[in-house]
Amino acid sequence: MNTLFDKIWDAHVVQKVEDGPTQLYIDRLYCHEVTSPQAFAGMRARGLKCFRPDHIYCMPDHNTPTHDQDKPIEDPVSKAQVDTLAQNAKDFGLTHFGMMDKRNGIIHVVGPERGLTLPGMTIVCGDSHTSTHGAMGAVAFGIGTSEVEMVLASQCILQARPKTMRITIDGKLGKGVTAKDMALYMMSKMTTSGATGYFVEYAGEAVRNLTMEGRLTLCNLSIEMGARGGMVAPDETTFEYIKGREHAPKGEAWDKAVAYWRTLRSDDDAVFDKEVRYDAADIRPMITYGTNPGMGMGIDERIPESDGTASFSKSLDYMGFRPGESLLGKKIDYVFLGACTNGRIEDFRAFASLVKGRRKAEHVVAWLVPGSWMVDAQIREEGLDKVLAEAGFEIRQPGCSACLAMNDDKIPAGKYSVSTSNRNFEGRQGPGARTLLASPLTAAAAAVTGVITDPRELMA
Repeated sequence: MNTLFDKIWDAHVVQKVEDGPTQLYIDRLYCHEVTSPQAFAGMRARGLKCFRPDHIYCMPDHNTPTHDQDKPIEDPVSKAQVDTLAQNAKDFGLTHFGMMDKRNGIIHVVGPERGLTLPGMTIVCGDSHTSTHGAMGAVAFGIGTSEVEMVLASQCILQARPKTMRITIDGKLGKGVTAKDMALYMMSKMTTSGATGYFVEYAGEAVRNLTMEGRLTLCNLSIEMGARGGMVAPDETTFEYIKGREHAPKGEAWDKAVAYWRTLRSDDDAVFDKEVRYDAADIRPMITYGTNPGMGMGIDERIPESDGTASFSKSLDYMGFRPGESLLGKKIDYVFLGACTNGRIEDFRAFASLVKGRRKAEHVVAWLVPGSWMVDAQIREEGLDKVLAEAGFEIRQPGCSACLAMNDDKIPAGKYSVSTSNRNFEGRQGPGARTLLASPLTAAAAAVTGVITDPRELMA
């Protein structure tokens, strides 16, 4: 009667504090440059060493520029954070994938693609989008700085056990509908607090039919519904993705691992604290119109008159939109393809498939940012760089880029950005920036037409 979450969680319990949290063993800690400095400072102040340094991987991503990475970072704050992480990794004997290292990229892209993220693991990082790794059949969640220090010191963490929710999406997705649209659709129905307190397992035909990249996108956005994390049961798609990757088990160890991974599924009679069902046929290409990811709608729909919240009017005022308005044909200024949400090879294939044979709209500034150097290499191996160049697009260097205003890639105040990232909060992409979240296909359609466009109109 156990859920997938129960099986992994229970296998990692060290001890249960009576009337208190659980001491949970952590298989993998990822550290980036933003939330780790205070944790390392705390370790130094207490004279502690890392308990299991070989289980910890460090890489900068939030502050890294997406151009001229071979040169010193110009912004002093960004440079200090990136340099501090490198020094901390060296001082504590940790693996570090620094800038220009071909293993570098966004930490939530690199973990899966290098085989560092595996089914059955518990994984944490000082970043809310750690939920991404749950797509591999892992229990993965973001933690705070003091908790990062806790894991550095003991490879364990104190956590209250979350409730469980299963979201089942039945049927097949329609034309032009992606994993990003699935997530935005769920958020539009459940709101950004609909899964608060829960760990979500995604199930159903539409989820099983997703590629690994699609599942990573889906789980990445779990946190935007308020969930503690999201996960998908590992299956042949998972095993095929992992096999042969750098840190994946090899030989007999592989066979043994897969045998165990096959047991990682919710039992047929498993009971979840909450069950939610959706029909894939109801999902269309989505776009957000407000200032939280739950304020989304089908791209051919109209902005609702209200969503019942006090902040609805304030949000529309910020965006410069009106209730009842259609967004189709609305002029946009920037397009961003990338982030830990949509910076993988499949996302670049989708974008390239739609812009092929077309040209970027002259007034549009487009930032196409691979999630890692491995993705960059795949883009070039497959000739996507040539397709994109012929259409007037340039590929930048890997990093978090315009997902958040922590590096040079900021959207100017008042400008409209169709973005494949995960958050559209006020100022998220730059002070005064107006963000519309969408899939790579919808972003590509906007990039070549210069206005918000239903991608299905441009698909063969």
